[in-house]
Amino acid sequence: MDDDAAMREALDEARLSFDEGEVPIGSVIVKDGRIVGRGHNRKEALCDPTAHAEVLALRGAARSINSWRLLGATLYTTAEPCLMCLGAALQARVSRIVYGCREPKFGAAVRLAEDGQFQDSNHTVIIVGGLLEEQCAHLLKAFFAQRRAEPSEAGE
Repeated sequence: MDDDAAMREALDEARLSFDEGEVPIGSVIVKDGRIVGRGHNRKEALCDPTAHAEVLALRGAARSINSWRLLGATLYTTAEPCLMCLGAALQARVSRIVYGCREPKFGAAVRLAEDGQFQDSNHTVIIVGGLLEEQCAHLLKAFFAQRRAEPSEAGE
């Protein structure tokens, strides 16, 4: 599976979040040419601050291959991962992270990566950004525009 196809699958996951009223971020994990994990934001539905698309995809992938070590896997996500999701990907030993659009408020990958990679004490992750960036950013912008247009719960 090539990068574009995998990111389109992540976009499909993000659309599920959008339809569920969640911030539309989607992720897939690809290992050995096939998707082994999928996730989309479910923080509201699960009342869980860790239910980010990336974390859910990592959990699914680990169950799928029966190992928490995802060596050789690529995490595709529609927005730059936050610090928690970057940490989870490092813990899982993914080899690459490919994201769609930057996340200026919470994104951590660009700030922490040097020359397109992040290296901790025993693992290096290659980070690639900007894949299908316009489509990924458009979905987020549409979601927040819709949110701003809705009347607030206070009746304003």
